[in-house]
Amino acid sequence: MTGFRPDATELGDARRRVEALVAELPSRPGEEPFAEPWELRAFAMAVAAHHNGQYEWSEFQLSLIESIRRWEAEGGDPDAAPWSYYEHWLTALETVLAGNGVLSEAALDERTREVLATPRARNHHEPHYEPVAVDPAR
Repeated sequence: MTGFRPDATELGDARRRVEALVAELPSRPGEEPFAEPWELRAFAMAVAAHHNGQYEWSEFQLSLIESIRRWEAEGGDPDAAPWSYYEHWLTALETVLAGNGVLSEAALDERTREVLATPRARNHHEPHYEPVAVDPAR
């Protein structure tokens, strides 16, 4: 079988786990659980890092609670910093990964600069075989 990555089964299993979790997320009728594609990616990264043993889920939950608590303590001013659950999710993920030595601030800053410097339509003419969004079964 040429053309397939040796870890394709593992990736498929991980994708199915994330799709199942997304399908179970509560949402209002006609409302998507993720407003932007990056929110789904942040969700999937947190799940994948947990399944890879990078942190305990309770550690992530406490970090998420702390991020939300800090936002509320700062006044929760939607004009200064609008509410975004997945912004807090991403902050919590970065915090636990950095706290466990998996992610350094320098590496995060460098990768952030790379992502922000990448044009939105980069490689739009090339086929992409990895899904960019998950459409949960309804």
